[in-house]
Amino acid sequence: MRVVVIGGGVAGLAVALSLSRAGHAVQILERDATPLPPSPVEAFERWERNGAPQVWHSHAFLARLRNGLLARAPDVLEALHAQGANDLHFRDYLPPTLVDRPPAPGDDELTLFACRRITFEWVLRQRVLANPDVSWLGGAAVEGLVAARDTAPGMPRVSGVRARVEGRPRTIEADLVVDASGRRSRLPRWLVELGTPEVETEEEECGIFYCSRFYRLRPGALAPAGQGVVGADLGYMKFGIFPGDSGIFSITLAAALDDDPLRAILHEGPFEAAARALPATREWIEPARSEPVTKVRAMAKLVNRRRRFVRDGEPLALGVFALGDAAICSNPLYGRGCALAFVHAWEFADALRGHAGDLRGIALAFDEATRREIEPWYRAARDQDRESRAISAAQARGESISDALSTQPGQPVDPKSFLRSVFRDGLLPALRSDIQVVRAFMRAFNLLVPPDALMKDPDVVSRVLAAWRERDQRAPVEMPGPERSEMVELLQRAA
Repeated sequence: MRVVVIGGGVAGLAVALSLSRAGHAVQILERDATPLPPSPVEAFERWERNGAPQVWHSHAFLARLRNGLLARAPDVLEALHAQGANDLHFRDYLPPTLVDRPPAPGDDELTLFACRRITFEWVLRQRVLANPDVSWLGGAAVEGLVAARDTAPGMPRVSGVRARVEGRPRTIEADLVVDASGRRSRLPRWLVELGTPEVETEEEECGIFYCSRFYRLRPGALAPAGQGVVGADLGYMKFGIFPGDSGIFSITLAAALDDDPLRAILHEGPFEAAARALPATREWIEPARSEPVTKVRAMAKLVNRRRRFVRDGEPLALGVFALGDAAICSNPLYGRGCALAFVHAWEFADALRGHAGDLRGIALAFDEATRREIEPWYRAARDQDRESRAISAAQARGESISDALSTQPGQPVDPKSFLRSVFRDGLLPALRSDIQVVRAFMRAFNLLVPPDALMKDPDVVSRVLAAWRERDQRAPVEMPGPERSEMVELLQRAA
């Protein structure tokens, strides 16, 4: 089939990779007109990707993505390794407090890979365009769909797109159109223009902003021992350290959107002060170990959004599909975007293979797969963001994180407060001392099981509750950073 893919980012490249290797002819329409640089090094230095600002931020390439590439496109994984991507095995990111570390079947599946997003996208585009069944059209801004009313089901049948290429209008015909244009997709508007009902949409602000900076290890310097991807949540601020390829790593800091004093981290001086105040990040940015190689870049206007293109058991239109963030997007801070884009692309390819020529069947199968494989992670991110906003607001009012997370003695037990207490005083301690809990947690973190699988496992729940019951006998766990008031003071001085 002739397939037009709108968007040449990771989601568009993922579906182009899958469909072209199944024998379909794919044309990718990309709004940015910048050509592919000769190497990832040059891409990092000067590739202009105005339509994809996320390439300049930290990324986690989770085990489900790595396992899928290993099974479906091992040459892509080999090319990433050739460009300096490193595998992070399960034992590479176990906490140092975990003394008993017996191996278990399935540990090999818990392997991430460390890579910059820009290197990942460079390698992916190179491998996709190596296929003669794929063509690339840069500088192509899609403005709408071409469709006719299908007489049998009485709904629009999409047969192409209207685009403006280098300023000139152009119609591009296709058997299928896949919208992989990301969070700013205009597909809902285009469908209404064809006479369809409104796209069912659920949307909620994430309530955060975040900023990232990249660093390079100095010649001969090594990353801190035994640290893979590292992250923690102080309540008022989240942070993460992301190893990359070629000796480059990044640090990301995030805070509540309405926390004005913490917005100082958008600037280099306060960002560095905050990173030095966090023991985990301080190790990485010691002057003898590394040096910054980019400015601080920000991401905001983040939303959790779910769109559905099937209503009452029928697709809104035939021959057009939304994939990746164009369909469902969630807080990118959780690092699931690239992995879920590939999962979505693989599910679409499977739906196409299973219902060849049946556009309604493809749409319904793809919708069912989207609800099964993608929507649970959207709901998990939405609910986690709601909790994070509540805790951050409590800290901004001067309450401690312990007060925000614990139940009140002598008062009726609030289920949410109880769960917060179990999370802080049960799950977090168990993650420092029980490898079975760590293993179960990492399977969920790496998208290998549904997000609620962790707390549906009776053995894991019993281990977490056992740790929670001992909360009064344990010494208080040292916070992975200063209290909010101290951080605010540090940032004010740095500014």
